[in-house]
Order: sequence, then structure tokens, then C-alpha cells
Amino acid sequence: METQQEMTAISDRPSPPLAGLRVLDLTQFLSGPYGTQMLADLGAEVIKLEPPHGDSSRHIPPHFIGEDSVYYVSINRNKQSVAIDIKTPAGLDLVRKLALASDVVVENFRPGVLDRLGLKGSELRAERPSLIWCSISGFGQDGPYRDKPAYDMIVQALSGGMSLTGEPGRPAVRAGIPIGDLAAGMYAASAILAALYRRMATGKGDTIDISMLDCQAAMLCYQGAYYLHSGQVPARQGSAHDSIPTYRGFVTADGSEIVITANTERMWQGLCRALDLAHLADDPKFKTNRERYQNRFALWPMLEKAFLKHTAAEWVPLLEAESIPVGVVNTLDRVMVDPQIQHRAMVMSLQADDGRSARVMGNPMVFAEARRTQDLYPPALGENTMDVLRHTLGLTDSELADLVSAGAIAVSRPAEEAKHAG
Repeated sequence: METQQEMTAISDRPSPPLAGLRVLDLTQFLSGPYGTQMLADLGAEVIKLEPPHGDSSRHIPPHFIGEDSVYYVSINRNKQSVAIDIKTPAGLDLVRKLALASDVVVENFRPGVLDRLGLKGSELRAERPSLIWCSISGFGQDGPYRDKPAYDMIVQALSGGMSLTGEPGRPAVRAGIPIGDLAAGMYAASAILAALYRRMATGKGDTIDISMLDCQAAMLCYQGAYYLHSGQVPARQGSAHDSIPTYRGFVTADGSEIVITANTERMWQGLCRALDLAHLADDPKFKTNRERYQNRFALWPMLEKAFLKHTAAEWVPLLEAESIPVGVVNTLDRVMVDPQIQHRAMVMSLQADDGRSARVMGNPMVFAEARRTQDLYPPALGENTMDVLRHTLGLTDSELADLVSAGAIAVSRPAEEAKHAG
């Protein structure tokens, strides 16, 4: 908890970096909402447009707070929810007006869906050239895979990243975090910020096309370059590194796992001392990283046997005494109480006015000068429909009532329904 003095100092800082920016969020599930949450954490006004039944992620089991899934709560803080039926003429007209009243529109429908509904980014940008339109899709807005459905694990598999993940000789496994979705959201946020910077100079917006598969292919990074250079298809790596044989994980005496990154010759010498394997330090087969790599299959069994002499907790100070980077492979219960995670406020508490509360992972973007956002609990479905349409589009109470009667908009469910934590 911050002291009163700290809170006063924070409130005296300039506004968050994206204060005054309006983003219309037409995304659902994970890739888009994760990216727009990043923009919301940076201070943008993010209007989350939902159909009357809500973002599908509101209903993902197994954990719920009231009627909303913890999945939804984890990626939609600091936003406003407006529930509009875009399939009605009045609803479509409202969305067009909201788009034209925004600086950025982000959508992650399958290519062509919004066009068929009558909401075309090209037409909106022609009407408002400063608008930034960002589309996130599985495979991009063109190409032979354009119309294929895509989910995180599909792009992990097709990109080749999944082929590198898992133990040698075993089937491939997906990354433990949904990196296909999350990376697309992060690339989208980065591209939007670049477009905003360009708009400052030119006054013109842009149309951004983010493909989940492109993002995963880009993240092959040096491993992709290795193949392009050598023609050798890399195998699954387990916890090892495909260049540095002393950059990998080991099982310890208590069955826990630790990872070390002994990258330099100095670290190699220190590792030999820590493991009581001093005789290996000057062995010609392991003298330099090149020799250690060439003879890694002979080296690894000796290291694995040595690591079984102590527990993970005992190894950490022994290795740190030799200035060797080391980390225990933490389970999530240990992560949440880790002193560094706690110190950096990476476990965040969110509180709604009606009593709902949740703990979620925090915002890693820390600015020395700019003030952080207030960190608002994710909105109930349609919670902000009336306020946003009233203040952003200037609609009257009578006009809003007519839209409700026509089924074009939906308002928040009764607060009492959302109070009960599941």
C-alpha cells in the first residue's frame, strides 16, 4: 500500500501517457482485449463494444466472479462496456458514429465479417483520414489462409514454434502461456503507437494488419535465422539452449528444478567450482563454449549427476556466490508471493463499486514521470452504454430510450446479479 505522501506525489505527476486518446475496441476473447488493455493501462479511454450477449470470454469456465469469468476479468480492466446489436440498422449506425468519434478502432473479426455487416474500415478512414484502424486476425487480411479460422494453438503449431517446444523424442507441446494471442495483442499495441506517432507529424491515420501467424513467425528470431543459414531443422529443446550447453535446467535432490545461464568462460569456471567439478574447467573437451557445445552429450550427464547432490534451495546461494545466474522453476503459488513480484506490484487488486473484487496480474509498464491509471475493475456487460452514448455522441434520454425499445442497445444487468462471487 502506498503512503499518503506517495499517493500525493503520484497524483502530482503528469497524466498517463495516452490520456485523451479514445479507442473503440471491437475485439473479443484474448488477442485483441489483451492489446487494448495495454492501451487502457497507458491511460487511453477504451470503449469496449460488445454484442447484447457479451464478449464470449465472459462465459469461459472454470472460475467466475458473479456472472463473469475470471478469464474475462483478467484482460479487460480500465475499459468501458457498451452493448450494441451491430446487426440492427440503428446499432450499426451507432457503431459507425462511435468509430468516427474515436482516434483508434481495433477489431479481431475474421477478415470480411465487418465488411459484410456494413462496417468498412476503408470507408470510415475516407470519412475521417486521421482514424487509425487496426485489424488482428489469424492469418492477415490477404493470402491463401485469409479465411481460415485460427486460435492460439493453431498458430503456435503452424509457425514452427511448437515444434521447438517439449522434450527431445517426445511430442510437441504448446507454450504454457497463450503466446500466439498475447504476442498479436502486443504487436498490435506497438503498431498503434507507431501510427499515432506518425499521425502527429502528418495528421493522417493508417490501416494496420496484424496476423497472429506473422507474429509467431517473427518470434522465431535467431532460430529461424539458424535454419535459413544452415538448412538444419532444429529439434525440440526441452529446457536446453541450442547454442549454449550450460544454459539449461536441471533436477535437484528434492525433485525441484532450477535453471542456470552460465554463458561466459568466467561463469563456466565458477560453475565447475560450485559443482565440485574443478577438473572439468581445464579439460580440453570443455575448454571453451565451442568445445562444450560439441561435447555437450558427454558433459550433460556429469552436470545432471552433480546437481542431484543438493536441493534447489541449497543450490541457489552456492551458485550465486560464483555470480552464476540461477532461478528456481517456480509454480504459480510461489510466483504470487515472490518478494520481487510483490515489490513491483505485479499482483493487482481490483474492486468494483458493487462489491465484486479480483486479484489479477499487474501492469509491467512503469513510467518515472507519468501517472499510472486508477486500475478499474472490468465493466459489467453494458455498464457504460448510456453514459458513453450520452457523452460521446450527445444522445438524449429520449433517444436512448428509443434505442433500448428497438433492441439496438442493452444496458447493464442489475447490480445485484453481479455481487455474488462464484
